[in-house]
Amino acid sequence: MSNIALYGNRHSGHSYKVKLFLALTNTPQNYQTIDLFQVRAERPALFRQHARFGEVPLLIMDGQAFVQSNAILLHLSQTLRTMDGDNSARINARIHEWLMWEQSRLGFSLPNLRFERKFKTDTDAAVLSWLEVRLRNDLDVLNTHLGGTDNFVASTAPSIADCSLAGYLYWLGDAGLSVKEWPMVQAWLGRISALDGWAHPDELMLSAAR
Repeated sequence: MSNIALYGNRHSGHSYKVKLFLALTNTPQNYQTIDLFQVRAERPALFRQHARFGEVPLLIMDGQAFVQSNAILLHLSQTLRTMDGDNSARINARIHEWLMWEQSRLGFSLPNLRFERKFKTDTDAAVLSWLEVRLRNDLDVLNTHLGGTDNFVASTAPSIADCSLAGYLYWLGDAGLSVKEWPMVQAWLGRISALDGWAHPDELMLSAAR
């Protein structure tokens, strides 16, 4: 069994992606919270040593450090040989496509709009409008993809693509939007929520290990 340490933050959907994977695969880990409001130079020394970009999540697995949530998911799925598309080249390609799309689209629009609406009070209305339009477009894309299917994002089984895309979506209300506007996305999140080991980020990100 690999020795896994995860450093994250309760408000970070990027951290939740990784912790969700570990929970769904029943993978033991040591979890430590990093205070993102703490001056970076004052954060724990081990975190500063290994988190090359100074961000969460940070995964240390068997002494080797990995950063950036989707890269961490890829490493975990390949190393633990789970939620990886069952070695199907076609499904693996889909998983990689969704990971790249999430990074540049949904993983940008949603956390930024959520941050501006939940944690700030002085954001320019034009900025909020731009972020919301972008997020709505992203949710439309995902909703259309999921339309008419009882599957997960890349295949009939859950994969790291589902963990990635779901990272912030359980907090969509914090961004001022309701998932009910995208019923296929809502149903898909329900399927993820029904998986053994799942927990809402507000619960999972406070637990020491799952």
